[in-house]
Amino acid sequence: MKIVIIYESMYGNTKEVAEAVATVMSTAGDVRVVPAHEASATETTGADLVIVGGPTHAHGMSRSSSRKAADTEAEQNPELNIEEGAAGPGLRDWFAKVAKSSGQQAAAFDTRIDKPALLTGSAARGIAKRLRKLDFALIAAPESFFVDHSEGPLREGEATRAVQWAEHLATEAQAVASP
Repeated sequence: MKIVIIYESMYGNTKEVAEAVATVMSTAGDVRVVPAHEASATETTGADLVIVGGPTHAHGMSRSSSRKAADTEAEQNPELNIEEGAAGPGLRDWFAKVAKSSGQQAAAFDTRIDKPALLTGSAARGIAKRLRKLDFALIAAPESFFVDHSEGPLREGEATRAVQWAEHLATEAQAVASP
């Protein structure tokens, strides 16, 4: 099974989830993990499973302005470490150039503050909506992983929960692939 994980990360939290998911998925097949700012329009071509994740900014997927604001905040606060390429193209930019799927399996996740989604919003919901619009077949509901503050770190136990979610995805993907 060929698996592609595309993620956007500002402070490393979403990247940490993507890498935890990749570790589990490597037992199910060939995994490629690609930051959104490096992802090509054809990144998902030939993939059996596409997993996409990003941070929740201003109730949804990041925008150029929210990425620049995070970059500026990191410049002003030396304790914050911003991911390389974080201020560059994000998931919205990648989705704008991706071709329709041929029904490939997919899943969506985000990182956000642990409050009701009604208050925080959810990038995962927007990601899932865009995946469906591109004819990807979601094999799981959009998933959120929680951070302590907008900059992180991941809440205790969230990396473990990411592993469990990935195990669920691997089981679902294999069940769909071999009915």
